[in-house]
Amino acid sequence: MGQKARKAGLAFMAAALAVAGAVHGVTRSASADVVAQLSGPQLVAAMGAGWNLGNTLEASTNGIPSETAWGNPAVTQAFIDRVRASGFTTIRIPVSYLGHIGAAPDYTVNAAWLNRIQQVVDYAHGRGLYVLINMHGDGYKSVSGSWLICDASAQTTIREKYQKVWQQVATRFQSYNEHLIFESMNENFDGQYGNPTEPCYSNINAYNQIFVDTVRRTGGTNTSRWLLVPGWNTNIDYTAGSYGFVIPTDQYRSATIPAAEQRLMISVHYYDPWDFTGTEDGTITQWGAAATNPAKKSVWGQEDFLDGQLKKMHDTFVTRGYPVFVGEYGSIDKTTYDSTNNRYRADYARAVVTAARKYGAATAYWDNGWNGQHGFGLFDRSSATVTQQGIIDAIMSGIGGSSPSASPSVSPSASPSVPPSASPSVPAGACRVTSAVSAWNTGLTNSITITNTGATAVNGWRLAFTLAAGQSITSGWSATYSPTSGTVTATNASYNGTLAAGGSATIGYQAGHTGNAAAPTGFTLNGAACN
Repeated sequence: MGQKARKAGLAFMAAALAVAGAVHGVTRSASADVVAQLSGPQLVAAMGAGWNLGNTLEASTNGIPSETAWGNPAVTQAFIDRVRASGFTTIRIPVSYLGHIGAAPDYTVNAAWLNRIQQVVDYAHGRGLYVLINMHGDGYKSVSGSWLICDASAQTTIREKYQKVWQQVATRFQSYNEHLIFESMNENFDGQYGNPTEPCYSNINAYNQIFVDTVRRTGGTNTSRWLLVPGWNTNIDYTAGSYGFVIPTDQYRSATIPAAEQRLMISVHYYDPWDFTGTEDGTITQWGAAATNPAKKSVWGQEDFLDGQLKKMHDTFVTRGYPVFVGEYGSIDKTTYDSTNNRYRADYARAVVTAARKYGAATAYWDNGWNGQHGFGLFDRSSATVTQQGIIDAIMSGIGGSSPSASPSVSPSASPSVPPSASPSVPAGACRVTSAVSAWNTGLTNSITITNTGATAVNGWRLAFTLAAGQSITSGWSATYSPTSGTVTATNASYNGTLAAGGSATIGYQAGHTGNAAAPTGFTLNGAACN
């Protein structure tokens, strides 16, 4: 997001906070981690529900990054564990470098800052989550010390600096498995909210190409790692339309990647309509088909517009093998103006995630750590507790594939699961199950998609399967799992218990293993064997 909106509710605190960049040692090495390479659709399914650690490692004061500079506490393992326990399986970590970059020609990044970035990455990566890190505030004109400016005159110097910084970052993480994804930059544009201009867009394309080439040449897992690149200001129209975006070439990638597959993703953000999602007043507080007061609902940017925007990304990129990542979306808290606002915030989040899933895109909710008026926060980071369970439930509902016939005005918690004794029978072969395992040295995550291939809806389901010997589930999402080893039964959550004819639900779990990371076998849905 733009800096003003990203700092909603925190700006007044910044002046009172000292620059206190926490320096911590590296907690672990991921050099032994190995996962199977995933295709684009498999990656999107495995990434599941995403969340942003916003206003933290990209925060800065007077051009010096410090994770507490904008009022958030230092990140802890306990907090990341709370995010994971809430069902999120991907964490995007915005990062700024700014004044932590040394002088030419080496542009050495401060070692303590790199160590802290690595430690925060390890908090999530070490738990089996997908993690994205980027170069965030260095390209904002409004940030003190910014330098990755597409319409600046010193482009040769900028490109050299950009290449050197990414070379150091990529080298630091070159042995981490493919649960780590790099994003070249964030919302880079000339600062004017008009049509893209030349040569500024050409410079953005050049940065993306330098990023891809530099990361690949550092070797290790970086030769096959998924890389994320944005167009102009991560704007859908300016990326998918004919405004000048060029997908980088990927000539240095590993020869082990099948020729027909990509390893590049396209980054966009979605905050439409802004008068609902970000404008800090009480005029527009409702969104979607369930809105009860037309005067409080925007005249544009509703479900049909959302569907059309994500369809553009699908038709332009996904059909060519490039997955899409909606790296930021969300809406601010306006309950001080309208007590029903959180209901529509949940509807909005559910709709974005559902539409993205429909069109082959992964998502990450923007959380700036601020709760209350104008905040995006879903958690209290100091106490590691949930503050917006309704929005989290809505996100998980969108990921899990709730019934499309459900009214968007109904809270996910209002759709009860059917007890096992009431589960209807399913004809043999009337279900299809796919499983996407991502494993590392002692653990794995598995994303399972259940599709009802029968002619009638299934209301309430139990999916049974057998884990490989030595595997034991440690956590799961979008279902309950019992027991944790051997033959396991996954029972639907409250929000995904209905599988319409042709409908599907995606669930998942993390497990430990003792050397056998094979996918489960013997899938049955309500007692009937699945294909």
